[in-house]
Amino acid sequence: MASQKKQCVIPFKPSNSSNPFISPGFRFSNEKMREVIATSIMVHEYPFSIVEDDAFIWSFQYANPEFQKVSRKTIRSDCIAIYEAERKALKELLKSVSKISLTTDMWKSSHQVIEYMVITGHFIDSGWKLQKRILSFVKVPAPRRGIDVANAIFKCLKAWGIEDKVFSVSVDNASYNDSCLRYLKDYISRSTKLVLDGALFHVRCCAHILNLLVQDGLSRIKDIIHNVRESVKYVNFNDSRLKSFGEVVEQKHLKERKLIIDCPTRWNSTYHMLAAALKFKIVFSEYQEREPHYTFAPSNEDWEKVEKVCKLLEVFNLATNLISGSEYPTANLYLSEVWKVKQVIDDATKDDDLFMIQMATQMKEKFDKYWGECNLLMAVANVLDPRVKFHGVEICFPMIYKSEEVAAEYVNKVRASLQQLYNDYVALSVEESSSSQCNMANISSATTQSESAIVTGFDQIMSLVRAKEAIPISKSELDAYLEDSVYIPDGNMSSFCALEWWRNNSMKYKVLSKMAADVLAIPISTVASESTFSAGGRIIDEYRSRLNEESIETLICGGDWLRHKYNLKKKKVNESLKEISL
Repeated sequence: MASQKKQCVIPFKPSNSSNPFISPGFRFSNEKMREVIATSIMVHEYPFSIVEDDAFIWSFQYANPEFQKVSRKTIRSDCIAIYEAERKALKELLKSVSKISLTTDMWKSSHQVIEYMVITGHFIDSGWKLQKRILSFVKVPAPRRGIDVANAIFKCLKAWGIEDKVFSVSVDNASYNDSCLRYLKDYISRSTKLVLDGALFHVRCCAHILNLLVQDGLSRIKDIIHNVRESVKYVNFNDSRLKSFGEVVEQKHLKERKLIIDCPTRWNSTYHMLAAALKFKIVFSEYQEREPHYTFAPSNEDWEKVEKVCKLLEVFNLATNLISGSEYPTANLYLSEVWKVKQVIDDATKDDDLFMIQMATQMKEKFDKYWGECNLLMAVANVLDPRVKFHGVEICFPMIYKSEEVAAEYVNKVRASLQQLYNDYVALSVEESSSSQCNMANISSATTQSESAIVTGFDQIMSLVRAKEAIPISKSELDAYLEDSVYIPDGNMSSFCALEWWRNNSMKYKVLSKMAADVLAIPISTVASESTFSAGGRIIDEYRSRLNEESIETLICGGDWLRHKYNLKKKKVNESLKEISL
């Protein structure tokens, strides 16, 4: 979902002014200007040394001649002070959160053998908005073991006071994560009961699994991809070659006018490069006759393979874009895309071409490895989408698992798990209600001890009313929700927000809506949308890797919190592809 471009406005203004713009002649104090500078450094990830740049200082002194130059050490202290203030505010916010889901992701230094782990919390705020905040950015010592990672995560949870609020943890498929989540689940279970007995605790990153499947497919044609990539580079080497190639395009009366050079570590750009080059396959063969030094032209058989692979990758590309392309997708989008991927892989295994059968078989093995058994998260979340309810599971499971007996078994498993999960939330609701009533009773008792205990007729009536209300109703909220007709939204189906629907119906489904909010908030991808297609790891730059751990965490976490606070967007580096106009 494309977001509107926002103008970056300095978030500070005079406290005695109701006008959002600074009045002419107003000057910030030195303290406030230092606060602005520190905020900018954290939000935009500038180095501390920028405050010692002459042009930077000149711009501030031009705005306020009384501004005094500060050192990098001073501005670092200012950044830490802002970080501590924002950390305190976030800790207060997390106290009001009932459940929080986590993602972990590993980063590495660009020039050192050091790895960092970023821990991000995902939760629903009081306004029913999905929120995510980086909670920790810590160095992970070598060798990376599951128990070490689990200890680092649990230490973070204890520091924030949320160890009893964890709903799920989403991780990629690195081998150490399995043992990490076992240890972490054990730590948390000692002090609190996990909902659904922890069946939703360990979530595998959907985008990472799709990435693994695609890499298997692309590995089968890596030599062809090399030839296509080198062909595009050859044509783009100078204007003379580009002009000659363009003449052949005109002779063939092709309407297409763009080639694409990919970023090899980003499979979606490789897919776009192949799809674009495929439209010029007849041009490349004739261009080879004109250019004796051009030796990379794919054969007709190669182009046939590229065409079939592109048809397969198109589905993966659409699925990954839908899952991670929006600002913050909810978990109900999961099942239908996994079903579609399984469908195209199965179709490819029935292809007449042995090449496609071998490639699809390899992809199917990996699909079954991660999604061969019923994935409760994607199923339960899909049921909590009011547009489909149980229809999505009943339609998709027979196509994913093929065997009618297995599909029926998994559908029943989803029903039973959904009921158990709802029962857990009912029990939690009763506990919260009892605790609240106990607190109110204590307050009431303290205020009425001096008064005579007179029981009025109305008191007796209200006592009977409360007794009647305490009797369970014959139909639960879950049964009522499933029996009601599915919701058909007006207008564009893609603009539908499941969370908004549950917010609007929270009075009707008081318990079920809380359960739905927590489930839908579980992240189905551990990486940012711009990293979803990447086969390379996340990198912390050379400047930041030279800082001490306190400074790095201050900049990474503090910058994230301030961007959310002031609704600012982090600048993205466009490294995925380069278009060549003919």
